[in-house]
Amino acid sequence: MMFPDLLPALRDLLPDFRGRMTANEPLAPLTWFRVGGPAQVMVVPADEDDLAYLLARLPADMPVTMLGLGSNLIVRDGGVPGVVIRLGRGFSEITVEEGHRIRAGSGVPDVKVARAAQDAGLAGLAFFRGIPGSVGGALRMNGGAYGGETKDVLIEARGVDRAGRIHVLGNADMHFTYRHCGVADDVVFTSALFQGTPGDPAEIAAAMEKITESREATQPIKSRTGGSTFKNPPGRKAWQLVDAAGCRGLVVGDAQVSELHCNFLINRGNATAADIETLGETVRRRVKETSGVTLEWEIKRIGVPAPT
Repeated sequence: MMFPDLLPALRDLLPDFRGRMTANEPLAPLTWFRVGGPAQVMVVPADEDDLAYLLARLPADMPVTMLGLGSNLIVRDGGVPGVVIRLGRGFSEITVEEGHRIRAGSGVPDVKVARAAQDAGLAGLAFFRGIPGSVGGALRMNGGAYGGETKDVLIEARGVDRAGRIHVLGNADMHFTYRHCGVADDVVFTSALFQGTPGDPAEIAAAMEKITESREATQPIKSRTGGSTFKNPPGRKAWQLVDAAGCRGLVVGDAQVSELHCNFLINRGNATAADIETLGETVRRRVKETSGVTLEWEIKRIGVPAPT
């Protein structure tokens, strides 16, 4: 599928934009599932000021979608209309600051936060090793793993709203809950400041290695997957509900519920986004029928279905 080319009009609107803009850029290679259609326009701002300029000048009715590392995402087969923003090199800086703190751009992979903390002898941030996304995604979803969550270590985040205004948000301003933050969806996070505590680099490295070994042993991380599919309901484990519903190994098209960890869906090679989403909805229906529990998607789904 190809969208109408918006580039000429956008370039007229944004004469001083310093980043990159491309029309109908394929998104499947940028997601871990390796499925989905194109972005109508892919935009990679040069830095925070460039992002603010972009958002301030885009038409109010222009859809804007954020794309991080694509690790917890299904892009539907018809692609994503409007502007898709990806934060690149201008948002990839990571620095250690006084007071046992680390500042990281939203484009920084979470694992790099963990490694930087380990190198600096800062404890409390090793759990980021188990999150296969970026800092921006961790802020938006209160990313967590192995006993830690973003809300536990965040001091403040910076973001740009749809009008191009820059905000500095303290931890309380984020209104964190389980796998969710309450900041308006139109705010694009640009960086975060995290608090660590003094620690022994060797002990931190050992903790990170333990997380790595656990992930490799219990999750299909070498498959085309999107991470945990469903949120854990209060007091329950999503994978146990999926397993009890008889869905381990369930197949739709070329998508399958992982045999190794049944809260993961995998693309066996030729799945479409529709296969994966249909499989997820089938699992949700069966879990509801067998347990009475309605599972909520943790994986984000964006875009439009393929034309029929």
